[in-house]
Amino acid sequence: MGPCSVAELIVKEEVVKAYFQDRGLAAGLVRLHFHDCFVRGCDGSVLIDSTPSNKAEKDSPANNPSLRGFNIIDNAKTRLEALCPGVVSCADIVAFAARDSVQITGGLWYDVPAGRRDGRVSLIAETRALPPATSNLNQLTQIFSSHGLTQEEMVTLSGAHTIGRAHCTSFASRLYTFNSSGNQDPSLNTLYASKLKQECPKGNKDVNLVVPMNPGSPAITDTGYYVDVLNNRGLFTSDQSLLTSTSTANQVRQNAMNPFLWKSKFAQAMVKMGKIGVLTGHQGEIRSKCRVINK
Repeated sequence: MGPCSVAELIVKEEVVKAYFQDRGLAAGLVRLHFHDCFVRGCDGSVLIDSTPSNKAEKDSPANNPSLRGFNIIDNAKTRLEALCPGVVSCADIVAFAARDSVQITGGLWYDVPAGRRDGRVSLIAETRALPPATSNLNQLTQIFSSHGLTQEEMVTLSGAHTIGRAHCTSFASRLYTFNSSGNQDPSLNTLYASKLKQECPKGNKDVNLVVPMNPGSPAITDTGYYVDVLNNRGLFTSDQSLLTSTSTANQVRQNAMNPFLWKSKFAQAMVKMGKIGVLTGHQGEIRSKCRVINK
């Protein structure tokens, strides 16, 4: 029993509570962990609020307005600080919450190694490390590799797009301005494209317009995403790009056909992602409020 053995239970309670209010928040929490780990490692830097003298990661277009779940982390933190002050980091809370979200949506539970410390720096410029939805296969492979993740792990982790929603602004160019003559992306299923055009009208810059990533089962962690990609119904350029090499296309096919295999590979890849650039020992701190560094 650690110094705060109920920590994971409390985080799970907060995740479950939020999930029953809005099932989409599970996807938000998985993405929160991903966006935390790819910028300065899994150090809770994505949670820090901007100040008059510093624009933080969360205000980057890569995160704002799409990143969500901050309140769930705050609620868990408040409860944990009351029970065992100064023990559980915000970075660990985010990692636990992502795992609980995978499980609650039908993925496999996995053990999350704890002991991350919280960073004291959050810079908007560093969100350049996050892969844009417009990435091609080489760019995706390179970005993941810079964090020590293999191409296969990148394909495996892309399956997180089986839950959640996407903002029209992230893929509108595939519908309307794919090339100079303003056509649509030929690698996009035409029937799906016409449906997307109804949901995302041309020229509409509303950042709140969203569509489900995997319309068949948008709140279930299953392999529907890979089936979509195989049928040219990947939503982002980055999703569809998984078919542009023989080896990645083979992995997409394998994942589509073997849900349990993918779920176990996904759990392993999430554990590995959760170890990127972690602060341990006396590095960093245990933030007492996740949105602000300690005084």
